Amino acid sequence: MDAERQIGAPEWLILAGTSSFILVLAVSAYSEADIRWLHFIQAWMYVVTIVLSFRENRWGYFIGVSAAGLWDYANVFATSFLLNGLKELSRWIHTAHLERPDLLIALPAWLSNFLVVAGCLWAYSRERTKPHSDLARFLIAFALTTGFFALDMALFQPRYLAIFPRMLHPHLP
Repeated sequence: MDAERQIGAPEWLILAGTSSFILVLAVSAYSEADIRWLHFIQAWMYVVTIVLSFRENRWGYFIGVSAAGLWDYANVFATSFLLNGLKELSRWIHTAHLERPDLLIALPAWLSNFLVVAGCLWAYSRERTKPHSDLARFLIAFALTTGFFALDMALFQPRYLAIFPRMLHPHLP
């Protein structure tokens, strides 16, 4: 880290978002034993984002935007997880009865990933130089992060692989 540069708001957003999402993954894995390994491996993308971002390594920003951005995108355009979470929140507000906490967890999950994206983009915007080669680095990070996530699913929960074709043909649920 440069002597003049301190850990600032972007890094705190990254830390808050990644830590919150890792907690959501842990709570979800605790509730559903069959997804424990999937979530354990997935969490490592966020740990890498924290470590690299706090070292002001732009690969951390690229991985964070890729992992968290893909997760949020998928849950808006390829799955009904976020929508179902919003419906469960509405039902809870109207009835004062939380019937499906497993759906409600979609909201902090989505928000925490949004914080990661925002923090990574903000941190990257503070970089003094932004060479054109960063676009290639970002695309590489996106491809590798997406591949890592797909491999994680293929190994531990192949039923979730169906979201990848749906992400290529996005629609609101």
